Amino acid sequence: MGRVTGVGGVFFKARDKAALLAWYRDHLGIDVQSWGGTVFDWRDATDPAKEGSTAWSIFDATAKKFDPSPAPFMIN
Repeated sequence: MGRVTGVGGVFFKARDKAALLAWYRDHLGIDVQSWGGTVFDWRDATDPAKEGSTAWSIFDATAKKFDPSPAPFMIN
């Protein structure tokens, strides 16, 4: 049986996207890109030859990207 090897993405909405992106950059050292997020590269713990990545991004509170869900976040 297959198993999950990682998280594909973490996405959420913010009332002040720019301020929140700056906070993550300044306080956690996240390399925020011009598109509003970053990609974290990683390797499988049981097989380091297997590479993966997780996208992380913040959207404006009014973004329709998660529609029809009303949730303010999405984990892929």
